[in-house]
Amino acid sequence: MSHLQKTKRFTYLALFSAMAITLNMLETAILTPFLGILRVGLANIIALMTIEILGVKEMIIVNLMRVLIGSLLSGMFLGTSFWISAGGVLLSSLTLYLCNKAKSSLLFTSVMSSIAHSVGQVIIVIFLYKQLMVASILPYFLLFSIPAGFLTGSIAKLALKRVKPLKESRPED
Repeated sequence: MSHLQKTKRFTYLALFSAMAITLNMLETAILTPFLGILRVGLANIIALMTIEILGVKEMIIVNLMRVLIGSLLSGMFLGTSFWISAGGVLLSSLTLYLCNKAKSSLLFTSVMSSIAHSVGQVIIVIFLYKQLMVASILPYFLLFSIPAGFLTGSIAKLALKRVKPLKESRPED
C-alpha cells in the first residue's frame, strides 16, 4: 500500500470516528430515548459503513473511539453508562465481524448487531447490579432492536451508495 493510500485510509478512519462520536453525542443530547431507555443507535450507521469501506479492524477502532471519546466528552468516562455502552459495543462489534465474515447482507448484519448491542448491555447491567431479574426487560429490547437495526442498516445502505467509489480501495481482510 502506497503512502498516499495509507494517508487516505487514515483520513477516512478519522472522519468516520468523528462522525460516529458526533452522531452518538447528538442522539444522546437531542433525541428522547423511546420509553426512556431505548435509543436507535444512529452511530451504528457509521460502524456499518466503516466495515464495508475500510474493514473490520477499522470498524473496531471507530467503535472504541466512539465509546471512549463520547464518554469523555459527556463526563461519563468509567461510569456505569460507560460500561453498559462498552458491553453493547463489544458484543455488537463481534457480531459485525461474524456477519461480515459470513458475507451476510447489510440489513441482516445491522439487525443482528442491534440485537447483540442490546444483549451486551443487559449482560453488563446484570453483572453491575447483580440483579438477574433485569433480564426480563430483554424481550422488549429485542423487539425494539429489530426495527432500529433495520432503520440504521437502511440508512447505511443509502449512504454507502454515495461513497461507492471509495469502496474499491478496500484491501481484503
